[in-house]
Amino acid sequence: MRKEQYNFSLYLVTDRNLSRPRSIEEVVKLAIEGGVTAVQLREKDSSTREFIEIAKRIKEITASSNIPLIINDRVDIALAVDADGVHLGQTDMPYHIARKIMGKNKIIGLSVENMEQATEAEELDVDYLGVSPIFTTPTKSELQTQWGLEGLSKLRQKTKHILVGIGGINASNAQSVIEAGADGIAVVSAICSASDPRKSASELREIVDKTKRKML
Repeated sequence: MRKEQYNFSLYLVTDRNLSRPRSIEEVVKLAIEGGVTAVQLREKDSSTREFIEIAKRIKEITASSNIPLIINDRVDIALAVDADGVHLGQTDMPYHIARKIMGKNKIIGLSVENMEQATEAEELDVDYLGVSPIFTTPTKSELQTQWGLEGLSKLRQKTKHILVGIGGINASNAQSVIEAGADGIAVVSAICSASDPRKSASELREIVDKTKRKML
């Protein structure tokens, strides 16, 4: 599938600590069955070898459903497993270097934590912006400020990019995030920590799709 055909409506960001006692493979499989449209594999504490092995197993699951696998931070891991793309933070490899290495056919997403970073990103041919965080969240404790719905709405008016909101998003506020201008929502604990990841993904996907239809 060409990268232009991928859908970022419901974007799962993995966290093995939040997924226990289930394996991350089980959570990803259930989440895809429930309606997740993209998966970002985030492994902050794994060795390079372990990260590659996990990524290979996850890619088998995502590829069988035509769901893109995006690797968090690590361009080398993305290349090693031929992932569909990479997600970069502001302190990771600069976008133009990553694009040169990854090639034009791979997905590259970029986190933006404030309007200044978002403005700078207008000059970049990124495939989406991760607007982080919409609401403050324990999984991103290093981020002290939040965009909020008003900030997201202002960004929507200024940018040409696909926007994926992340940070504190769950079934209670997903609709408002889409209404404020996000093209999709990225979630961690709302699926990884759920008692039933398939059901949680299905509920979130229904909220996103229903809200988008209303806005047409």
